[in-house]
Amino acid sequence: ASPADSPSEWVREYIQARHNHVPELDTLGEALHEALKAEASSPDESFEALARARLFARHGLTVRTLPAEVMVEWTRRFDPHRGRLLLSDTLGPSSRAFAVACQLALMEHGAELQALTEAASAPDDPTRNLLKTSLTNSLAAAILMPYAAFQRTAEETGYDLARLQARFGVGFEQAAHRLTTLSRPTARGVPFFLMRVDQAGNVSKRYASGAFPFSRFGGSCPRWRLHSAFRTPGRIVTQIIETPDGSRWFTLARTVDRQGQDAFTEGQDLAIGLGCELKHAHRLIYARGLDLQKPEVTPIGPACRLCERHPCAERAAPPVGRALTVDDWSKSVSPYPFA
Repeated sequence: ASPADSPSEWVREYIQARHNHVPELDTLGEALHEALKAEASSPDESFEALARARLFARHGLTVRTLPAEVMVEWTRRFDPHRGRLLLSDTLGPSSRAFAVACQLALMEHGAELQALTEAASAPDDPTRNLLKTSLTNSLAAAILMPYAAFQRTAEETGYDLARLQARFGVGFEQAAHRLTTLSRPTARGVPFFLMRVDQAGNVSKRYASGAFPFSRFGGSCPRWRLHSAFRTPGRIVTQIIETPDGSRWFTLARTVDRQGQDAFTEGQDLAIGLGCELKHAHRLIYARGLDLQKPEVTPIGPACRLCERHPCAERAAPPVGRALTVDDWSKSVSPYPFA
């Protein structure tokens, strides 16, 4: 990562350089998950109930859910003076559990999170704070979805996201993001990449545990069904794509709700794209019944200005550095034909 990057770019590059895998946090998360299970008075007790009990017993913190009108812009807020963790009532069950896990991570392993943050040598305070938040989120995910159990369940179910959600009490995006972190040398998962976009095509998440076709730029090709997932809210759509270098990828996409909606936010207004190299697709339940030897493949590109595929009826802009060949005698299927 370059010091010239914005804080979000710097953090993303730093995490991606480690293939979105921080082994220290996975170890801490597994240990804390087991400790919570050992403290359970009933095998059916939910994670959130256990975490709330531990926050109160060990740290004197209570958890309260308040109306969005009281929380205003915050979905989670810690009040150290009164010893309270305040949550907005706009959060669903899995998001509330994740918020409680984040607070538990900070209370139990704040020193380790701070040490990892300092070791990264971020260029300024905003970047350092954003990195610590990202690491805290990673530890919260590791507490909710301990590595060994999550990776084993993923393999046994063919990476069935619905089963993973039910087994660990998490949301679709939480489970999908966790799949991109399974890089433990002794128990590797399928090396997934993940992208999250809104209906305007803005990318707000971009992570991978292995090769990544859109490592820094791109991923906005209208031919990729990630961007058409909004037409079928809540349903998983699959597609095999081919990038300009000839690489082939199995992908799936689904819409999710934005966390902490307000009166101006539509439901299902984010889409999650999850994918892996085609050679791994046979391990996924979503690829069953497909001819993976002779698949139906959709050629896609990065952003239109970086894409040199021609002709393309869905091109929205001419490629940088290529001369247009518009004339009076013909009309191409592409609005921007080029040599």
